[in-house]
Amino acid sequence: KGKTVLVTGAAGSIGSALTEVLADLSAERLLLLDTNEHGLFEIHRKTIRLTDVPITPILGSMGNGQLLDELFSRYEVDTVYHCAAYKHVAMAETNMLELVRNNIFGTMALVDAACRGNVGNFVLISSDKAVRPGGVMGATKRWTELIVRHRSQTQQKAPLTRFATVRFGNVLGSSGSVVPL
Repeated sequence: KGKTVLVTGAAGSIGSALTEVLADLSAERLLLLDTNEHGLFEIHRKTIRLTDVPITPILGSMGNGQLLDELFSRYEVDTVYHCAAYKHVAMAETNMLELVRNNIFGTMALVDAACRGNVGNFVLISSDKAVRPGGVMGATKRWTELIVRHRSQTQQKAPLTRFATVRFGNVLGSSGSVVPL
């Protein structure tokens, strides 16, 4: 309530569901970040009908440190919900380098920018596949959890960002959910 919130991966199934919930919570502003232009357009269009909260769609990558620094400075972001990640297990196995670049290095850029931008709260949305990774996707999600934990423990500059991680299992109706597949 009364806070500026950034959702990464806002056009994805988890990010868009979270965005709809946040629209009901009287935020000061919602920032929706995604690389998926059409998906971002659709979630923005849908969400502005649900609330009077100002919603700003931002087309860009969580790995773009310059963009992130500008966002955190310009909007004074209070909370980040980091939903952005490649999560399709089969796609991950055939596109490993891109998965590592996006999930691991993108998360590192986002975590670093959040600390530079004095973000109060950072919540990583992880996966149950990170528990005992049997493949590339789970391994990259476990790595993102370790990045968040490490940054939480090694911050030097006050004010400190509070970091948290939550793991989701197979989300029904999400993109790539095994139930409909």
